[in-house]
Amino acid sequence: MEVTQALADALRSCSARRALSGSRALHGRLLAVGLASTVFLQNTLLHSYLSCGALPDARRLLAEISYPNVITHNVMLNGLVKVGRLGDAEELFDRMPARDVASWNTLMSGYFQSRQQLAALDTFVSMLRSGDSLPNAFTFSCALKSCGALGWLGLALQLLGMVQKFESQYESEVEASLVDMFVRCGAVDLASRLFVRIPNPTIFCRNSMLVGCAKTYGVDHALELFDSMPERDVVSWNMIVSALSQSGRVREALHMVVEMQGKGVRLDSTTYTTALTACARLSSLQWGKQIHAQVIRNLPRIDAYVACALVELYAKCGCFKEAKGVFGSLHDRNNVAWTVLIAGFLQYGCFTESVELFNQMRAELMTLDKFALATLISGCCSRMDLCLGGQLHSLCMKSGQIQAVVVSNSLISMYAKCGNLQSAESIFGFMDERDIVSWTSMITAYSQVGNIMKAREFFDGMPMRNVITWNAMLSAYIQHGAEEDGLKMYTAILSEKTVRPDWVTYVTLFRGCADIGANKLGDQIIGHTVKVGLILDTSVANAVITMYSKCGRISEARKVFDFLHGKDLVSWNAMITGYSQHGMGKQAIEIFDDMLRAGAKPDYISYVAVLSGCSHSGLVQEGKSYFDMMKRVHNVSPGLEHFSCMVDLLGRAGLLSEAKNLIDEMPMKPTAEVWGALLSACKIHGNNELAELAAKHLFELDSPDSGSYMLMAKIYADAGKSDDSAQVRKLMRDKGIKKNPGYSWMEVNNKVHVFKADDVSHLQVLAIRKKLDELMEKIAHLGYVRTDSPRSEIHHSEKLAVAFGIMSLPDWMPIHIMKNLHICNDCHTVIKLISSVTGREFVIRDAVRFHHFKDGSCSCGDYW
Repeated sequence: MEVTQALADALRSCSARRALSGSRALHGRLLAVGLASTVFLQNTLLHSYLSCGALPDARRLLAEISYPNVITHNVMLNGLVKVGRLGDAEELFDRMPARDVASWNTLMSGYFQSRQQLAALDTFVSMLRSGDSLPNAFTFSCALKSCGALGWLGLALQLLGMVQKFESQYESEVEASLVDMFVRCGAVDLASRLFVRIPNPTIFCRNSMLVGCAKTYGVDHALELFDSMPERDVVSWNMIVSALSQSGRVREALHMVVEMQGKGVRLDSTTYTTALTACARLSSLQWGKQIHAQVIRNLPRIDAYVACALVELYAKCGCFKEAKGVFGSLHDRNNVAWTVLIAGFLQYGCFTESVELFNQMRAELMTLDKFALATLISGCCSRMDLCLGGQLHSLCMKSGQIQAVVVSNSLISMYAKCGNLQSAESIFGFMDERDIVSWTSMITAYSQVGNIMKAREFFDGMPMRNVITWNAMLSAYIQHGAEEDGLKMYTAILSEKTVRPDWVTYVTLFRGCADIGANKLGDQIIGHTVKVGLILDTSVANAVITMYSKCGRISEARKVFDFLHGKDLVSWNAMITGYSQHGMGKQAIEIFDDMLRAGAKPDYISYVAVLSGCSHSGLVQEGKSYFDMMKRVHNVSPGLEHFSCMVDLLGRAGLLSEAKNLIDEMPMKPTAEVWGALLSACKIHGNNELAELAAKHLFELDSPDSGSYMLMAKIYADAGKSDDSAQVRKLMRDKGIKKNPGYSWMEVNNKVHVFKADDVSHLQVLAIRKKLDELMEKIAHLGYVRTDSPRSEIHHSEKLAVAFGIMSLPDWMPIHIMKNLHICNDCHTVIKLISSVTGREFVIRDAVRFHHFKDGSCSCGDYW
C-alpha cells in the first residue's frame, strides 16, 4: 500500500507540473514492479497523461485497461471535454457500461462551456429519464446557467420547481445560479424575491443582481445595491461602470474608474474597454490618452476589445493618425476594428477615406462583414450617394449579405433618404426576416415625404411594436401638422401593457403642444413625466422650456430652466430663444452671458437666438458686438440666419444703408429671408426706392411666400402708385401665388377653436360678432376711429379670437391666442385698447414673436 500511495502521489505531482516525461517514466516503473494492472493507479496515470495533453498516450492506456470502472471512463470523459473533443466524449459516453452523476455532469459542462446550451439541457433531461443517477447541485447549476443563456423563462420556472422538489435551492451555488438565470430571462422581480431570501449571497449572486437592477430598475437602484455589498471584485466594479456609461452618465462612470483604482482594485481588460468607450462617447481625448497610458503600463498585452475601443476613441475624436497607429499595431485585425475605423472616418465626413479603408479591408481577404457594409451604406445615406449605394447593394447581393437584417435595414434607409421609396419597399418586401428596425425604417421613410397614411399602414401591419416604433409614428403625426392624431396616439401608447413612454415620447409630445399652443394638455403631460420620473431628464426639461415659451408662459419656462441642474447647450439655447421670441432682448442677453460664465461654448443656434433677441428689442450696439464676437471669439462662421437677424436689426433701427451694405458683403447669396427683412424695414421707414430693389431680388428668387408680394403691393398703394400695386398682384396671379389665409386659434375647455377673417363657420359666430361690436364701441370712447371701408379689418381672425376668449374664459385667466401671420397694425392697436377697457391680459403669438397686451400697452413697445 505504501508503494502504491507513493507512486500515486508521484503521478499527481507530474499532473500538476504537466511533466509528460515523468508520467511516462512512472508508467514504466508500474510495469516493472507489476502494478500496471492496478485500476487505482491506472486511473491516476490516465489522469496524468490527460493533464499533460498526451491524448494518444491516454487512448493507448485506456485500451490496455482490462477492467475499467466508472471512474476510469469519467477521467477519460473529462479529459476529452477539456480539450474540446466533444464528439469523442459523446462516443465514449454512449459506450460506458455504467454512469454516475459525475459522468452526466462532465458531458453537460462540456456542452455549456462550448456554448451548446440546448445540448446541455437535452443531456439534463436524458439524465432524469434514465433514472441511473440523481442530479446534484452541480447538475442543477449547469442546467440553470444553460437556461439563463437561452433566456427561456417558461423552462426557468419549471427548473425552479424541480430544484425545490429536490431541495437543492439551499446550496449556495444553486441559489446564485437561480438568481442569475431569472435575471438573464428578464424576470428581475422574481430574481429579486429569491435574492432577498438568501442569507449570505455569494459575490457572483450579488453581481447578477447588479445587472438585473441596472436593466430593470435603473442605475440608481444598482448603485444602492453596489454600495451595500460587503465585498466587491473587479466584475462588480466593471458592471457598475458599464451601467453608468450605458445610461448616459458617462462622467460618473469615469470617476468610478478613478475610485476603483483608489480602492486598490486591479483594472482588467473589461474595465479599460468600458472606460475607453465612455471617453469616446464624451469625445474626451484627454481622459482617453490617460487611460491609454495606463493600458500600456498595466496590461501585459492589448487584446482585440481594448484595441477596438482605442481605435473608436481616436477615430471619434478626429485623431486619425493615432487611430491608424493603434489599428496598424494589431496582429489580428478583426472585422470589429475595421468597422470602427471606417465609422470614425464617416463621422468626420471623410467619406473617401472610409471607402478606401473598406477596399483595403477586402484586399486583405477579410470576410465581408455585415456591419462594415451597413456602416458604409449609412455613409452613402448621409451623403445622398445613390450611385455608390447601388454598387454596395450589388455587392451585398453577390456576397449573400443581403440576407443580413442589419444590411437590408441600412439599404432601406439609404434608398428612402435618397427619395427612392420604390426600391426601399422592394427590399423590405424581399426580406425573409424583419426586425422592429425594418418596420420603423419604412414608417420613417413615408413620414419623411408626408405620406402619413402609408406610414400608418406599415405601423398597423407590424407583428410587434416597441417604444421606438410608437415614437416614429407619433413624430410623423406631429411633424406634419396632425397634432390631434399624435395626441390620440399617446393615449393608445398608455393603454399598451408592454410599452412604456420614454424621453423621446415626451419631447415629441411637448413639441406638438408647443405647435398648437395646447397649454392645458401640456400641463397634463408634464404631470405624466413627473409620475414616471422623467421630468428631471435634461432633454425632457428642455422640451418643457420650449413648450412654455411657445405657449406664451415665459415665466414658467424660466422656473423650469432655473430648476434644471444638468443644463446642456440645448437648455441655454431654449431659454435664450424663448426670451427672444417674447421680445425680451435684455433677458436673452443676460442668459447668453450667464452661459458664457458657466463655461458653455455657444454654437450656431446660440448666436441666432441672441441676435434675434437684439433685433426684436432694437438693441443695435449689443447685436453688432455679438455678431463680431461669433467668429473672433468662438470661431462660429455667420450663416444666413445670422445675416437675416442683422439685416432685420439694422433695418428696424432705420439704418437701411448699413443693412444694404451688409447684404452686399455677405459671403453667400442672400435668400428670400434676408431680402424680406430689408423689405419690411423699408415699409416701416418709408424708403420706397430701396423697397423696390429688395422686392426685385425677392421676385427673382421665385419665393412661393405671398407675404413679400402683399407687402410690396401695400407699399405701392400707400405711396399712391395703384398701377404698380395692381402689377404686383397680377404678377402673383401669373405665378400662381395665392395670399396665405390668416387664421388664429386658441384652446378653451380642452378644445382648439380656429378662426378665420370674416369667419361664419364657428357655432357661436353671431354671439362672437356681437361681443366684438360691443368691444369696438367701448374703445371708440378712447379715441379709436372705426371705418367702414373693405380694408377696415374689422373681423380679422385675432379680433374674433379675442372676443371669444373674453366670452369663454374667467376674468382672472390670461387669454392665449396663436396666429399664423404677422399681426397687423389695426389689430395691434385694437387689442391694446381692449386690454385697457376690459382689464384682461392677452398673449398673442404671431408668425415671428409674442405680444403681451395688458393695461393698454404691449410688451413689444410698438416695436415689431
